[in-house]
Amino acid sequence: MIELRLYTTLGCHLCEQLEALLATLCDARYRLQRIEISDDDGLVARYGVRIPVLVDEAGAELDRGMEADRLAAWLADRGWLDETAWETLRRQLAGDAEPREAKGAVMRGGRRYLG
Repeated sequence: MIELRLYTTLGCHLCEQLEALLATLCDARYRLQRIEISDDDGLVARYGVRIPVLVDEAGAELDRGMEADRLAAWLADRGWLDETAWETLRRQLAGDAEPREAKGAVMRGGRRYLG
């Protein structure tokens, strides 16, 4: 299982977007550790204007991972990209396909929850 860290802060909609994209595009099992930066001045100084920042087990960081093409390239470099999901998402972003639910997403009461 892949261990990933996400530097985030409460209410970060860009971080939520990254998590949804990660659930859709990553074809490997992963565990995501969310690190709240507001509790640490050093983390705020390092990541405050860069969040969301996704970090792999080797310490390689991805800024702006909420941009689908950046996240897809980052995942592909590591062999973790679901190529079919990426092609479907690219078509959706271009307006050429129907939306697809994220892997592991569950609808409850009209809201989507990621598994």
